[in-house]
Amino acid sequence: MSIAGLILAGGLARRMGGGQKALVELGGRPLIAHAIDRLSPQVGPLALNVNSDDAAFGRLGLPLVQDTVPGFAGPLAGVLAGIDWATAMPEPPHWLLTAPTDAPFLPEDLAARLLAAADDADVAVAMSDGRTHPVAALWRLSLRPALHEALVERDVRKIDRFTGEHHTVHVEWDTGSGDPFFNVNTPHELAEAETLLSRTVSRRG
Repeated sequence: MSIAGLILAGGLARRMGGGQKALVELGGRPLIAHAIDRLSPQVGPLALNVNSDDAAFGRLGLPLVQDTVPGFAGPLAGVLAGIDWATAMPEPPHWLLTAPTDAPFLPEDLAARLLAAADDADVAVAMSDGRTHPVAALWRLSLRPALHEALVERDVRKIDRFTGEHHTVHVEWDTGSGDPFFNVNTPHELAEAETLLSRTVSRRG
């Protein structure tokens, strides 16, 4: 229970042509199902940040958490919604692990490595190939007042801007066997993910 999990699926998916990117199929299953498979063994309670009434999300069997900041304010609004959800638990965890819905190959040690590096930090953010992945991060629940103030009173939208104001550490993942944070934003990247998934299935089979 020390870590709750949240999959961020509340965006508009403009580069995929709009609609619900989380429900686009990869390997015959919705993208979000792959993220659930990767995250659920690593956390206690797990929820989905969605801003849609699509019944397909309800059928996934997880709590649905909507943004409390209106107007599709971006992933930071999803983080705040997740922290609100976790804080309201009878025994709140100390941390919220967030991950994008469009990263089907997330590392299986994401939570463990971020937590090990966090120490007294407020946020631990994943990196690979020299690039940060601000949506794949571990957030201390005590950030709630500061995050609310940043979003509502200062209109902060970029994750990097917010984390730059707080004690943040970064954890690098090796990409020798492929980037575990490969994400699907376009139809071309979806086709590439199909190829990568088939290779992964072949190796495990």
